[in-house]
Amino acid sequence: MSLTTISVRGAREHNLKGIDIDLPRDALIVVTGLSGSGKSSLAFDTIYAEGQRRYVESLSAYARQFLEMMQKPDVEHIDGLSPAISIEQKTTSRNPRSTVATVTEIYDYMRLLWARVGTPFSPATGLPISAQTVSQMVDRVMQLPEGTRLYLLAPVVRGRKGEYRKELAEWQRSGFTRVRIDGEMYPIEEAPALDKKYKHDIEVVVDRIAVKEGIETRLADSFEQALKLAEGLAYVDLADLERVPAKAGTSGSGAHTPETPTVAGVHAQDGGKMKGAGLPPNRIVFSEKFACPVSGFTLEAIEPRLFSFNAPQGACAACDGIGEKQLFDPQ
Repeated sequence: MSLTTISVRGAREHNLKGIDIDLPRDALIVVTGLSGSGKSSLAFDTIYAEGQRRYVESLSAYARQFLEMMQKPDVEHIDGLSPAISIEQKTTSRNPRSTVATVTEIYDYMRLLWARVGTPFSPATGLPISAQTVSQMVDRVMQLPEGTRLYLLAPVVRGRKGEYRKELAEWQRSGFTRVRIDGEMYPIEEAPALDKKYKHDIEVVVDRIAVKEGIETRLADSFEQALKLAEGLAYVDLADLERVPAKAGTSGSGAHTPETPTVAGVHAQDGGKMKGAGLPPNRIVFSEKFACPVSGFTLEAIEPRLFSFNAPQGACAACDGIGEKQLFDPQ
C-alpha cells in the first residue's frame, strides 16, 4: 500500500470511463468540472465508498450488524485508502457555528483529545507551558509599580452550578472575610443566596496588599494559601488600574516580549475587555501547572470548554465564537 498517494485504477462507476488517477495523501484536493463530468462518481461513489466498505469489513461480525455495508464500486483496485468520512452535498447550513467538525460529530472528541493529552505551548515564545513556582509568582507581582494595590484571590468555583452555602460557611470559619461572587465583592457573611440552576464564579479574597519592599514573605504565604484553596490556581486583581501595567523595557510596538505582562493571554497593550474569555483586563492569572518559564504567559486548567467556540472561556474575543463580525459600511 502506498503511504503517499491514493492510487485509483480502472474506475468505471456511473459515467466514469475506466480512469486512472493518483491523488496525494495529507493534502486538500478540489475535484471540479462540469455537471455530469463524474466528480461525485469519483469522490463519493468510488473513493469514499471503497474506503468505508473496507473499514466496515475490518470490524467484527457483531459490530457489522449495526452498520450499513456499502456495495463495492466498479473499480479495478484502489491503494492507499484510509477510513473515510463523507459530508453529504445537500447538508448545508447558514448557521456560522456549523463547521465540518460539528457536521461530522467529531468536534467534541477533538476538544476532549486536546484537553486531556495535548501539550500547551506559549504563543509568545513557543516554549512548552510548565509548572510555575511560588517564587516566580512573587517575583512577577514585585515587578509591578510600587504602591500598586491588589487583591490576591483563590478561584474556588469557576463556572459551576450550585448554592455553595456550606462552602461559604466553611471559608468563613477558616478566617476569610470577603468573597467575590459573579464579579461582585461581598463581606462573606453578607454573601447572597445563589440560584442552583445557574453557573457561578466564586473567588475567596486571601489577601489585600500594596506592592512595596519587604512583603515577599507575606506574599509567598498568601500565594501558597490561595493555591491550596483553589487547587493550584490564583488570581491577582489590580485594585486601582483598568489593565495590567507594562514593566520597564516593554516595546512600544505591542509585541509580546518576555518583559510584556499578560492578563490570561491578552497583551498589556491590547485595549478593551476580554469579552471572549470573560475575565477582567486588570487580572493576572497564576498557575502551578500551566505557565511559560520565559514570558510568564499563564493558563488556567486545560479543559474542553477552552476549545469550544460556544463557551465564553474558549470563544474568540473579536467575534464571540461566531466567526463573523458585523461592521458599519461608511459608504
